[in-house]
Amino acid sequence: MVQIPENPLILVDGSSYLYRAYHAFPPLTNSAGEPTGAMYGVLNMLRSLIMQYQPTHAAVVFDAKGKTFRDELFEHYKSHRPPMPDDLRAQIEPLHAMVKAMGLPLLAVSGVEADDVIGTLAREAEKVGRPVLISTGDKDMAQLVTPNITLINTMTNTILGPDEVVNKYGVPPELIIDFLALMGDSSDNIPGVPGVGEKTAQALLQGLGGLDTLYAEPEKNCRSHFPRRQNDGR
Repeated sequence: MVQIPENPLILVDGSSYLYRAYHAFPPLTNSAGEPTGAMYGVLNMLRSLIMQYQPTHAAVVFDAKGKTFRDELFEHYKSHRPPMPDDLRAQIEPLHAMVKAMGLPLLAVSGVEADDVIGTLAREAEKVGRPVLISTGDKDMAQLVTPNITLINTMTNTILGPDEVVNKYGVPPELIIDFLALMGDSSDNIPGVPGVGEKTAQALLQGLGGLDTLYAEPEKNCRSHFPRRQNDGR
């Protein structure tokens, strides 16, 4: 069981929870008929998180408007996703105002995603010896986990430390990037290696220890780990 250190820096992935709350809660409205369901879910989560861990330092991070550097690297990045529903978009600005009214810093940096901001802050905090608790439902964030950086998904009551990441994904945090690169990430429309799924990616990384080793001698390493596929001409 993961032990959360006292007084961690809490970093909340506001964009991740906004979408999840929108789909998890009924379409609530206020007396003026304005949508409030997603706001209700996010604010309840924030209150619960703050009350449970009593941090002295915390921040809520959202995606900024506009494209990011990932769109420049790969034009099809997240291109399969439908436009944000109007009743969800209408809740963004009011939610931002409520987060600020709670006294929580709200961060959004143009050109990057909330994940990038959270990752940067978490690593910088770790450098000065500050434990970090990241509240998110995004699997990509598992790459950040260390003995001093922990993930919590308040919607599923799941807490991930280094051992829990291995149990959940079959690879340690430092190989999560390689893992997703091999198998792809359908939620972001990122293609992986053809024919390589979760189990194959796990087997490759468990046997080789990372993509750098695979790239060093690709034919030899693929042949040694998947002789049957080599014999089949695949």
